[in-house]
Amino acid sequence: MSSYQKELEKYRDIDEDEILRTLSPEELEQLDCELQEMDPENMLLPAGLRQRDQTKKSPTGPLDREALLQYLEQQALEVKERDDLVPYTGEKKGKPYIQPKREIPVQEQITLEPELEEALAHATDAEMCDIAAILGMYTLMSNKQYYDAICSGEICNTEGISSVVQPDKYKPVPDEPPNPTNIEEILKSVRSNDKELEEVNLNNIQDIPIPMLTELCEAMKTNTHVRSFSLVATRSGDPVASAVADMLRENRSLQSLNIESNFISSTGLMAVLKAVRENATLTELRVDNQRQWPGDAVEMEMATVLEQCPSIVRFGYHFTQQGPRTRAAQAMTRNNELRRQQKKR
Repeated sequence: MSSYQKELEKYRDIDEDEILRTLSPEELEQLDCELQEMDPENMLLPAGLRQRDQTKKSPTGPLDREALLQYLEQQALEVKERDDLVPYTGEKKGKPYIQPKREIPVQEQITLEPELEEALAHATDAEMCDIAAILGMYTLMSNKQYYDAICSGEICNTEGISSVVQPDKYKPVPDEPPNPTNIEEILKSVRSNDKELEEVNLNNIQDIPIPMLTELCEAMKTNTHVRSFSLVATRSGDPVASAVADMLRENRSLQSLNIESNFISSTGLMAVLKAVRENATLTELRVDNQRQWPGDAVEMEMATVLEQCPSIVRFGYHFTQQGPRTRAAQAMTRNNELRRQQKKR
């Protein structure tokens, strides 16, 4: 028997009840405090569950956060700053580091002819760039310098040679101008079935009222000239998606629908997909980049719609699951082949 087991043997016949009866109220309270299960590392628990209550004072009143902060700030101001053990005098100690010069070994030293030495000594940075490019030392220059030196017959580099490859400087590209479409005029043209209006593009107009979008979808039900309908980044949600689904069930002239980059949930996407099954003229559908991932069920429904709707030859969505992605790719290949055969006839 080990020494540890022998140490435990003397506690085998101890009567715990007898020991508890002999404890005083103060000792019992201390024992209860020791047996409490606390988790001091869990920052999600309140302070009362992360440490034991060790105060015996009664509360003076409700918590006054502002008064407590003022008291702590006053206490911090009254505490005197501790003096430094060694006062700072500004004296600098030690010597500054100087990188030692590396001496080139004799076997690595290269001696050129006097004419070449003189030519390299008086060469400009542009000429050195061309020489380095000819010798294949592309790490001494940027990509632009390297390709300019190889492709151009003239010396045109003026940036110089650096031991570190520098990134190319690109010209800033200005933001796209705001969409100039007048929504009220578009709505009037759609309602009047204007034959000159073949495309409705409301992309990136984020202040369109939801009732106006639903009215536009309602007007599209009877329109016979609009071929493309795009609502990209218009902050459209499920009410707009429901209106788009009702429009697809009745419209028979629309060929392209784009509702990408919106706030449509899986419920709204399912409504649009079910309506696409009842539409035989739609050839392009784009629903990618919504606020939240629609889920596996919606992706499976997308693949099923593509399989059952041979008219769709362009579909915009990035599948996350391998199964529906493969089914959708096969369906799109079949649909495009059917469209090619129809054009031949």
